[in-house]
Amino acid sequence: MPRGDGRTIAAEVRRVLRADLGATGPDPLPPLSGPRGPLLLRWVRWMPHGLVLLTAALLASYELKELTARLGVSAAGAVVLVAAQSGCVLLALFRPLNALWFSLTLAVVVAVLSKTYATEDGVPMWPWLRDGPWPWPVGGILAHALVLLLLALRVRVRVAAQALMLSLLVGPVLEALTGDHPHMQTASSAALAFAVVVLVGASMRGRRVAGVRLVEQEVLTAEERTRRTILEERSRIARELHDVVAHHMSVISIQAQVAPHLVEDPPEELRENLAAIRRNAVDALTELRRVLGVLRAEEANGTAEAAPQAPLPTLDRLDALLDNARAAGLDVTSEVVGERRAATPGVELSAYRIVQEALSNALRHAPGGTARVELSYSAPGLRVRVTNTAGTQGSRVRKGAGVGAGAGHGLLGMRERTAMLGGELATGPTPDGGYEVSAFLPTEGERA
Repeated sequence: MPRGDGRTIAAEVRRVLRADLGATGPDPLPPLSGPRGPLLLRWVRWMPHGLVLLTAALLASYELKELTARLGVSAAGAVVLVAAQSGCVLLALFRPLNALWFSLTLAVVVAVLSKTYATEDGVPMWPWLRDGPWPWPVGGILAHALVLLLLALRVRVRVAAQALMLSLLVGPVLEALTGDHPHMQTASSAALAFAVVVLVGASMRGRRVAGVRLVEQEVLTAEERTRRTILEERSRIARELHDVVAHHMSVISIQAQVAPHLVEDPPEELRENLAAIRRNAVDALTELRRVLGVLRAEEANGTAEAAPQAPLPTLDRLDALLDNARAAGLDVTSEVVGERRAATPGVELSAYRIVQEALSNALRHAPGGTARVELSYSAPGLRVRVTNTAGTQGSRVRKGAGVGAGAGHGLLGMRERTAMLGGELATGPTPDGGYEVSAFLPTEGERA
């Protein structure tokens, strides 16, 4: 193999190790999933953390007794070693990769010091070294195994395998460099313990990740099922609108066109009313086709197709809307306050629909009354205000117009449109017995 290829492979290995084992940011051990209600249940969720703390305390107690009573280490030295090992375990709860490097460094330092200062004039300074466990003491094996377990629970399998390989290399490397003294070889025992805990931790993490992905897949499946149900309902509504409403509106339009020819010398007022009925029917059909296009725009495969639509109404068509209301028998006046400014299509459409619905309510509930439409333009936005007086009984043009109370969806639609734009809507009766609708639609920061 060319020398350059070897350097390239070594550089790539260093880069991978640096990327995987060098990300030493915070990665706290998450609590168990479950309810967060009563205090007892909250303690159950944090049980793994409590077990780690308990294990660290037991390990520290055992190691302190082992070092001082059996191996003859001074109290100060034993406390330092025990505090360092316990600190590695506690650090692994929050920063597992930092704890890994800290634990490996501690193991190497302890092994080197115990070999370097093994004797002084033939007298052992570290009594446990002679025929004792080396390079991993028993407490060091247990502490580092716990660090590897906490690490494998939170990192990818590849990172856990790299951490295991580094841990396995510590023993053979130290044996090869400084193994010329009597001791109990513990590299193989440590390797077995480390491999077992990494395998267990990686398996538990894999199971947890699989469970999370299963839940995510179930959520996606439920969302897809809901979306499909909505699409089916939209298709059903579109069919109903096309087969029933569109048919009846077409019949009304045709009958309104034919009716003047069925009467000999029909009066001009009758012709105008029938013409207005036909125009309203044709406009309703146009709006209905647009709604059908929206309902059928999204296909079952999830792709949105551009459906042919009529232009959305804007405030440019407000005069035609007012003329239509006047032809239906409502005395309407209008006023524009401030300099008119073009707004986004959403604001224009919402303002138009609010005026349209308010005038429809006035025709339905206050026949024979008067209405006033006021548009106020300002820097923050557009205010739409529609007021109407109480209706007069026995109005000839709209006789019986207030019979149907309606389903109450008009005001709901106004509120939804206003809320969608971040505006405000106020509705209610006026002191003179009429009704007022006032909506503010923000336009600040928008472009026409």
